[in-house]
Amino acid sequence: MMLTGWRYRVASVVGVTTLASLSVYVANLPVFQTLLTTYTPVVNRLDPVVLDDSGLGWAVFISTVIVLASFVPLFRPEPRRVLDIVFSVEKRVVFAVCAMATLGYFEWSHRLPRQTVILITAFLSITLPALFVAISRASSVGGERSVVVGDDPAGIERVVEAYDGPMLGYVAPPTPYRTGDPDEREPIGVTDGGLATFEHGYVGGLSRFEDVVEEHSIDSAILAFEEADRAEFFGALHTCHEHGIDAKTHVDHVDSLLVDPTSGDGPIVDIDLDPWDPQDQVIKRLFDVAFAGTALLVLAPVILLISLAIKLEGNGPILFSQNRTYRFGDVFTVYKFRTLKPEPEGEVGTAFDDDRRTPLGDVLRATHLDEIPQLWSILVGDMSVVGPRPAQTDLEDDFENEAATWKRRWFVKPGLTGLAQVHDATSQEPSLKIDYDVEYIRRQSFTFDVKIVLRQLWQVARDVASLGEDDEKT
Repeated sequence: MMLTGWRYRVASVVGVTTLASLSVYVANLPVFQTLLTTYTPVVNRLDPVVLDDSGLGWAVFISTVIVLASFVPLFRPEPRRVLDIVFSVEKRVVFAVCAMATLGYFEWSHRLPRQTVILITAFLSITLPALFVAISRASSVGGERSVVVGDDPAGIERVVEAYDGPMLGYVAPPTPYRTGDPDEREPIGVTDGGLATFEHGYVGGLSRFEDVVEEHSIDSAILAFEEADRAEFFGALHTCHEHGIDAKTHVDHVDSLLVDPTSGDGPIVDIDLDPWDPQDQVIKRLFDVAFAGTALLVLAPVILLISLAIKLEGNGPILFSQNRTYRFGDVFTVYKFRTLKPEPEGEVGTAFDDDRRTPLGDVLRATHLDEIPQLWSILVGDMSVVGPRPAQTDLEDDFENEAATWKRRWFVKPGLTGLAQVHDATSQEPSLKIDYDVEYIRRQSFTFDVKIVLRQLWQVARDVASLGEDDEKT
């Protein structure tokens, strides 16, 4: 659990102030100046710069003010995952250092030497993430603080009976009165025995779950919903994921979830919100950015030519957009180059109606060039290079009816390609496709991703070659 309220704010402000000031003193020590300018490539052409008392005082003041101003957004207590904490802090460090370096371009008597800025950067990049991880994980009250979240009174009762840990309270929707003020509605019923289990009883409605997490320093949530629906059940999971708290549920929902294999065989199981280790996530994201960024640069002339060809063909806008499902049931917009003529009443499907097909569209689909715009979705973080292919949101209900485990795909980012794609498993076979998708989620690694990408590139080359052979025959 994390420090809350004024404790967090005081700890973060005091900690950032102390470390910012200390970083300048450390950067001004002759030993570090000498090591930097002697053994560091590029910087070894500079001479050590040790500030005098007046210059050091100004450097401490300037650096501390800049760092404090840069970290204002992080002084608000908010549960976060460790990886998110590190990324957020490092971004603020980069911002602060850029502001310090900018001062060096002005003719100002108190600007910071480049050597000092470099050493400050190294010091803060190590110490500030450690500070925020420590205060975010520090316990302010002691002991576990769990909350039950759900819309099913019977389910909440089952959780109360099965769970042997302490419970702060329960989050549930109000019981709708036929008349009366909605603000005065009562929560769903829980027996007196169940209420005795809770420290505070009812602590808020489902719409206030996020506020409850922050106000009460919750570190785990036990979900008790009638069904694992997209809106409330997976919405609660999304909140747990964003705030870095553990999520649990009754085994009744296990078919729709990725369950932590170490959670045991009891009635309450841990939900595997992050099936991949933080280091795997970092490597995967770096690979995504490198792949998408390089591909967009290399394919820039192709993108321009395709855009021009679509406009000259005159069958509607260049891009086709459609809602696809993201992590935890959220929806995002995916883009492709248009390969079909627009339907008269708007875009409602992707069926390859012969009346809507175009010669250019057939070529784009056959060569997979229509997928190029999704590289931008990868670059901004909506997709990955490898992952479960994002399904059309309007069709998700049909897929769920055919494959009970379909929702397990929602625990990771969708991908441009995936294990199902390289095995030619499509949405026409939901059960087979989800088996491949879950297998990928369990086996994911950098080398596995590379193998899938190489296999996909080979299939694309094969499709392009077969297109040329078809042209020769005609």
